[in-house]
Amino acid sequence: MAKTGGEVLKGTLGPVEAVGLSLSVIAPTMGMALNVTLAVGAAGVAAPLGFAVGTFVVGLVGLSFVFFASRVTSAGSGYAYIGQTFGPRAGFIAGWCMVLLYIAGGSGSAALVGDFLSAALDDHGVHLGAWWLPVAVAALVGGTLLAWRDVRLATRVMLVLELSSIAVIIYLGIRILIAVEAQGGLSLAPFHPDPTIGWWGIGYAVVFAVLSFAGFEAAATLAEEAGQPGRTIPIALVGSVVVAGLFFVFASYIQVIGFGLDNMKALAASDAPLNTLALKYGNIHIATALDLAASVSAVSCVLGTLSAGARMLFVLGRGGLSDRLARVHPRYGTPVVAVGVVSLSMLVGLLAWAPFIGPASYYDNVGTIGVLALIVAYLGVTAAAAVHAVRAGSRLWLVLGALGTLAMLWPLYNSIYPVPAFPDNLWPYIVAFWITLGGALVLLKPAIGRRKVG
Repeated sequence: MAKTGGEVLKGTLGPVEAVGLSLSVIAPTMGMALNVTLAVGAAGVAAPLGFAVGTFVVGLVGLSFVFFASRVTSAGSGYAYIGQTFGPRAGFIAGWCMVLLYIAGGSGSAALVGDFLSAALDDHGVHLGAWWLPVAVAALVGGTLLAWRDVRLATRVMLVLELSSIAVIIYLGIRILIAVEAQGGLSLAPFHPDPTIGWWGIGYAVVFAVLSFAGFEAAATLAEEAGQPGRTIPIALVGSVVVAGLFFVFASYIQVIGFGLDNMKALAASDAPLNTLALKYGNIHIATALDLAASVSAVSCVLGTLSAGARMLFVLGRGGLSDRLARVHPRYGTPVVAVGVVSLSMLVGLLAWAPFIGPASYYDNVGTIGVLALIVAYLGVTAAAAVHAVRAGSRLWLVLGALGTLAMLWPLYNSIYPVPAFPDNLWPYIVAFWITLGGALVLLKPAIGRRKVG
């Protein structure tokens, strides 16, 4: 048990539950159903190379989280790590940015639950139409109830759902590899820069790789509920990045070779590339299974972001934002008030924005906003690791922290320059407003600067 100002979070979790939370927030199946086309639009045939480089970049950031996770056993993740190095106010801003990611990611994923389910039913002549929205709301309500009651059960459900959906894509991938090999052989061209684009395209594709990994650090929010957190959390962080990274490279490769190396324009323009490949190399039943797998992955992401976001808001409340947010359910040991606030925030965005632009566009928009905020937090964590390493006299961790900071500057720069077309050019301003709002709370709540972090 971890005491939290008179309240306790249940300390019954192990590496399995921690990995389950991180993988659910990453949502590998959902990401590969959406983000490969974006990476292909940036890097062409070399999209798999972009995901491989992106895995290395995120791995560097992950090492900074591992550095702190083995030393700081707080549910605050980036909030606690940065707070112990640069002070509680800087830590608060980082945690505030991570809350935005979890709310945005969960709300967008809820919209996709209905969208993917609609696609699965469309294959069989059943059309949901506008009913995708009630399905999305139902997914959010169900996730809220599970996150509110039992985090151990919730994290295990997340892991089962995510691994099941990953297995469907692996099955399709094996069919594609066998078919392409029989037709003329596999190619290593996807692991070399596209000659018509060069390394600039790889750099831009890394942005979408980082988007795909967003939330890998979620396991760190369970530090106060995990047995042996100094060991459990680092294992979960490294394991999640490795598993997701291998899967991303595999899933992007099979899509590139499945469409054909000379057919990248069609892949970049495809709304449902996995569905197209399932019909080409399998049958309608595999296509339906893939859509259902993506919907299941989205459900898992809703549950994961609710759990992680609530714990982050919980520690912000305990750190001076609001004592009410730091309340824990007396029976289940979950941050019940924070779960409700995060869930309500997700619901507001879902109802007020998604119906007017559609579920896929809504996910893309709020996902971009959330990732931009998360990159700011990642920059803070890697910089904090470098500074902490200097104080500890560790040259290795200094180098790793500095490399992580430089690695995050790359996708951040590519996200804002050249200036994206409308409405994508608005998202950095929304993130800037969110950070300004967090700064105002710091000024209005003096307790934020006085309470000990971690």
